Amino acid sequence: MGMSSLKLLKYVLFFFNLLFWVCGCCILGFGIFFLVQNTYGVLFRNLPFLTLGNVLVIVGSIIMVVAFLGCMGSIKENKCLLMSFFVLLMIILLAEVTLAILLFVYEQKLNTYVAEGLNDSIQHYHSDNSTMAAWDFIQSHLQCCGVNSSSDWTSGPPSSCPPGADVQGCYNKAKLWFHSNFLYIGIITICVCVIQVLGMSFALTLNCQIDKTSQALGL
Repeated sequence: MGMSSLKLLKYVLFFFNLLFWVCGCCILGFGIFFLVQNTYGVLFRNLPFLTLGNVLVIVGSIIMVVAFLGCMGSIKENKCLLMSFFVLLMIILLAEVTLAILLFVYEQKLNTYVAEGLNDSIQHYHSDNSTMAAWDFIQSHLQCCGVNSSSDWTSGPPSSCPPGADVQGCYNKAKLWFHSNFLYIGIITICVCVIQVLGMSFALTLNCQIDKTSQALGL
């Protein structure tokens, strides 16, 4: 691989990471906006930190940090930054694989846990404004009512529930949506993993080529 190939690889890695850094900034911005607005509330009372804003802030921050290391490591041809980029990508990839395995193994327990958490939050709908905001947002946007059906609302369904006796419960509707779009979710997940592996490969290749170039130049 000559100097021209090294430059090509360097700029390809730089521009891809720059694109991901901009995406990370956008995700972080949306997360901060949701946190400031605080209109989506807390759905699981036993996990108060699990909100849309917090999730977007964490994901956006991770993408920005990793992409920044990739950008600076490639454009500066800095081996330390490139290896940091490689290691972080590997950790994220291993975490994703581990999470996928755990979700598959403990699917039934997770379903039970989520259903119990949703039923518990319904009981605090009128006493907690954050829980009320979360349920109103979900029911109005997903056109669903309650966890399994509108009968989950012992004191009567709120105004955010759509009218009609055949309205599905939000938990059942979410599960149905997930199963009907499982193929697309799987394809997106695989594409993300492939991009991560390519990023790791490019970083490692560029790192090795920097060594070879330095040796050839006698540095």
